[in-house]
Amino acid sequence: MKKKRVIGSAVLSAVMGLSVFASGAFGQQVESNETYRVVIQGPSAEKAKAKSNYGVRWDFGQNGFTTTVNAKQYQALLKNKNLKIDKVEEVKNSPVTAAKPGSGAASAPADGTPWGIEAIYNDSSIQSTSGGNGVKVAVLDTGVNTAHADLAGQAEQCKDFTQRKTPLIDGSCGDKNGHGTHVAGTVLAHGGANGQGVYGVAPDADLWAYKVLNDRGSGYSDDIAGAIKHAADEAVRTGSKVVISMSLGSSSKSTLIADAVDYAYSKGVLVVAAAGNDGPADNTIGYPGALVNAVAVAALENVQQNGSYRVADFSSRGNPATDGDYLIQERDVELSAPGRAIESTWYDGSYSTISGTSMATPHVSGLAAKIWAQNPSMSHTQLRTELQNRAKQNDILGGTGAAAGDDYASGFGFPRVK
Repeated sequence: MKKKRVIGSAVLSAVMGLSVFASGAFGQQVESNETYRVVIQGPSAEKAKAKSNYGVRWDFGQNGFTTTVNAKQYQALLKNKNLKIDKVEEVKNSPVTAAKPGSGAASAPADGTPWGIEAIYNDSSIQSTSGGNGVKVAVLDTGVNTAHADLAGQAEQCKDFTQRKTPLIDGSCGDKNGHGTHVAGTVLAHGGANGQGVYGVAPDADLWAYKVLNDRGSGYSDDIAGAIKHAADEAVRTGSKVVISMSLGSSSKSTLIADAVDYAYSKGVLVVAAAGNDGPADNTIGYPGALVNAVAVAALENVQQNGSYRVADFSSRGNPATDGDYLIQERDVELSAPGRAIESTWYDGSYSTISGTSMATPHVSGLAAKIWAQNPSMSHTQLRTELQNRAKQNDILGGTGAAAGDDYASGFGFPRVK
């Protein structure tokens, strides 16, 4: 068996599996040997001077620009009354439970079609999967081991947004954490050359592996926002149907990421994100999953209760005040999918089993790719409606907060292939 982790919560860290659903708290103390990632806002002339003095990592227009400064520069910026200076949020992995290093990995999968695949295909005897041809799934995470036997040939793009000296490195997306490789496998693993590996939901889809979290599972909100916008621009440039899959999150709302999600949605990209791992209390859903233009995914476990799968206790819940309206508002859970004890590919070429809404999210991302490939005339909004309609057909009644119809625990329900 593999590593069992019920992931915690973090904002821009891998949420929910290793979870990167965490919220960072940063004080104002300044250490002389520290560097600071900051976002700078203000009048155009003042920003231009600051850009000249400190350089630019990401330019977000009216929302300012980000850069890295040392302690002395940071203090000088704080004294400039014409500029607004804020630290860019960093999020770290925070597993609810973590396996000991080196334990749990397996050289071969216990099951080529794990329970989550059987559940989403609604087929307990399924031996392999198919679908997703032509659709691109951008996995924003800790990177991906694109050489893994079950992912070989899947990566169409491989980019690193985490390096200090440059915001984007093409051709680099290595993963020494495991979270990103695990997520990618659930989306589109193809079982390996001999078919004896593990299968994802849509193995014919193309992978855009975007490393936005470092090997410790933490990342900056500006890098994540930059990667989201880049994926949207690439969708337009290549004329592709793109699903962004983000198994990361935070308890607080990042304006940079929120605006980037809105931008991607305006370009016809479907954005799928983890709900978080801070359940079972209500209103614990994290961002960016809580955004209106992101599909928030809750985690199910392989337990039957009241005639359906059960929402895991760790899965973050939405707002109970909106139960039953079948409308998506901010802080609403939208869909649910398998997320506890999910086996998939691992960074060292092996297989591991971990838990979290991080693991539920790629099930939905893969399903979205499969449906879109089958219905290429659909817009991203029509695809979202199709996912919602399929979820309504498989209502979730088990777990804290789950009830008939739209509820704050499972959303509209569990969408499936059939």
